[in-house]
Amino acid sequence: MATSASAALAVNLLDAHSLLATFGVIGIAVVMFAETGLLVGFFLPGDSLLFTAGLLCAGTVEDGAKLSLPAVLAAAVIGALAGAQCGYLIGRRAGPALLARSRSKKLHEGAARAEELLEKYGHAKAIVLARFVPVVRTVLNPLAGALNIPGRVFTFWQVAGGLLWTVGLVLAGYALGSSIPNVDTYLLPIVGLIVAISLLPVAIEILRSRRGGKHQNGTAQ
Repeated sequence: MATSASAALAVNLLDAHSLLATFGVIGIAVVMFAETGLLVGFFLPGDSLLFTAGLLCAGTVEDGAKLSLPAVLAAAVIGALAGAQCGYLIGRRAGPALLARSRSKKLHEGAARAEELLEKYGHAKAIVLARFVPVVRTVLNPLAGALNIPGRVFTFWQVAGGLLWTVGLVLAGYALGSSIPNVDTYLLPIVGLIVAISLLPVAIEILRSRRGGKHQNGTAQ
C-alpha cells in the first residue's frame, strides 16, 4: 500500500509513459475525462498518452507493460466522450463566468481560438477540429454549453470527433509499435511529430479560409 501511494505521488503528470506505468488503463480514462471535461486538465498530455498507449498495446516497447488494445480503446473512448459531455453541461450551467474566473493565460488563449473556430467553421466542423488541438479541446466543450449550442448537435459531433481522435491515435501507435522493433528509442521525436500532426486540421482550414478570402477579394475587384 505504501509503495503504491509513493508511486502515485511520484508520477509525472506531463509524461505519458509515467502516467501509463503508474495508473494503466484506468489512468487513460481519467486523463481523457479530465482533459476534455474539466478546465483544470488542460495541461494533460492527451495526444501523446493515446499514442503511447497504442505502442504499449503492441508489446514491443522495452520496460513497458503490455496493455490490452480493446481495454485501451474502451477507456479512451469512454473517458473522452464522457468528459466532453460533462464539460458541455458545466458550461451550460455555469456560463461564461466559468472561464472568466480562471487566471490561466493558456486557457484564455484557448478560449479565443475556440471562439474563432466556431465563428469560422460552424458548430459541426469546429467541434470535430477542436479534438485535435491541445487546450482548445479542453475549452471548447464548456464554451459550447455557455453559448447554448443545441445539445443534440453538440453530442453528435463531439462523439464523431472523439471517436476519430481517440481511436485514430491509439491505432496509429499500435500500428507503428507492431511494425518497428524498439520503437520507444524514437519516442520523443515521434510524440513531437504527433503533436505537430494534431495541429494540421486547423492549419489546413486556416489556409483554405485565407485562400477563399483572397479569391473573394479578387472577384470583387
